[in-house]
Amino acid sequence: MTGFARHRRSKRVIATFTGFEADLLRSLAGQLVELLRNEAAVPEERDPLEAMLDFTGPTTEPEDPVLARLFPSAYPHDDEAAAEFRRFTEGTLRDGKARAASSIIDALEEAGLPAELDDDGLMIDVELPEEEAQVWLRSFTDLRLALATRLGVEEDDEARWATMPEDDPRNQAHDIYEWIGYLQETLVRALMR
Repeated sequence: MTGFARHRRSKRVIATFTGFEADLLRSLAGQLVELLRNEAAVPEERDPLEAMLDFTGPTTEPEDPVLARLFPSAYPHDDEAAAEFRRFTEGTLRDGKARAASSIIDALEEAGLPAELDDDGLMIDVELPEEEAQVWLRSFTDLRLALATRLGVEEDDEARWATMPEDDPRNQAHDIYEWIGYLQETLVRALMR
């Protein structure tokens, strides 16, 4: 994987993934969608007008640490204001994050990633218009926050990860966290060109 780059002629953002990389990215995005939609904050399908006028969203911080990190309290020292803010915003924010992660899955599958990966030599070329690349960028942030929360990644803890045994599953998950960071960094650079 060489990361993202700006296509010279079309001004689109492009990347090539191995089948394994594309399948891993699809799996991570799928897990994020599932997490975002598993709690009661996301209402069932209903009339769009009713949904627009309904402000009965959640009022308490999510129990899952990843969701609590993705949806922190807007007013940490004012429980009432935090509950009101959450009630009016969290459902919409969850839906937006789930749609962003789903767009990664859709783009990878549209680029040729099969439902079941069985070809070791498969390469997936993804070409994104700038607007969709921005969506991927936001979703990469969410994926990294989710992984960092699950792994307990902290600022300036590189030494901890460098000395962790290679066969420790947390080390492998941290490599994925770093890889998503690499994708995010190359995507930012490509968008700036």
